[in-house]
Amino acid sequence: MNRAQTKTRQRVNITLSPETLRLIDRATDRGNRSGFISQAVRFYARQLGKNNLRQQLRERAIVRAEHDLATAQDWFPLENEVWFPEEKSI
Repeated sequence: MNRAQTKTRQRVNITLSPETLRLIDRATDRGNRSGFISQAVRFYARQLGKNNLRQQLRERAIVRAEHDLATAQDWFPLENEVWFPEEKSI
């Protein structure tokens, strides 16, 4: 590793099961384990972020649904008066 690489990377020691190590070796070239693990961690972190965002949006939509329905029900009679004035006189 040259000096430019040591500035952007940091050496760490991790422990992996033999099965995980075999999986990594099958998925990448022997000399590129670090790059593969780095990409895998970044991908996983992005996916977690997306999943968390989806879950938050889903939860907020459920919370807002009751309020949105109540608002629509409040405005429905007024909208009918504006869009269908002839029905009011009947």
